Amino acid sequence: MAIILSIETSTTNCSVSLSKEGEILVLKEDNNVNYSHAESLHVFIDEVIKDSNIQPETIDAIAVSKGPGSYTGLRIGVSAAKGLCFALEKPLISVPTLQALARQVNISDGFIIPLLDARRLEVYTSVFDSEFNEIHPVEAHVLNEHSFEAFLSKEKIYFIGNGVEKTKALISHPNAHFIEGRLPSANEMASVAYSKYKKSDIEDVAYFEPFYLKDFIAIKPKK
Repeated sequence: MAIILSIETSTTNCSVSLSKEGEILVLKEDNNVNYSHAESLHVFIDEVIKDSNIQPETIDAIAVSKGPGSYTGLRIGVSAAKGLCFALEKPLISVPTLQALARQVNISDGFIIPLLDARRLEVYTSVFDSEFNEIHPVEAHVLNEHSFEAFLSKEKIYFIGNGVEKTKALISHPNAHFIEGRLPSANEMASVAYSKYKKSDIEDVAYFEPFYLKDFIAIKPKK
């Protein structure tokens, strides 16, 4: 038996789940456009533990969404996960954000392309087959009308994530299907985290850092 606490903070969705052998027991999340992570994350962690009627020490591992995504959001999530690992003396499991997002799509054929919004026309993306195997590595991609043509010419493509809206405005193809209104969630992290736990695929808590993909750039506020 494996009980895993999962934390997802890579976008505006602050999401926490508790799962048993990959099956969700409790899920708490809030998609606040103003980023509620600093205020809500630890509250959600406390709530999922209490609602599941388990003791914190019975948790077997802490899973965290590793990125890419929001620089600040990822740092908050990873900091919380590390703190729990040290306090409870539990292993840390990192879950690729795009892989978990892709698992919101259930198809029998075709490709899944998760898209996380970055600056301007840029998205963080990768490509998965119908069994969630990564067939194109994570990259920062600048969108244009020819984006993903190599995949669109072969099979149906299912785009998902908060980068869908600007992708949809540029790409018009009969094989392109856009799933709107979806964000990474701790709900889909559970099965990935459990698979990694069974293989003892864990991180070094002291040295683990989020996968930012790109360096942080501070933007001056408008006057």
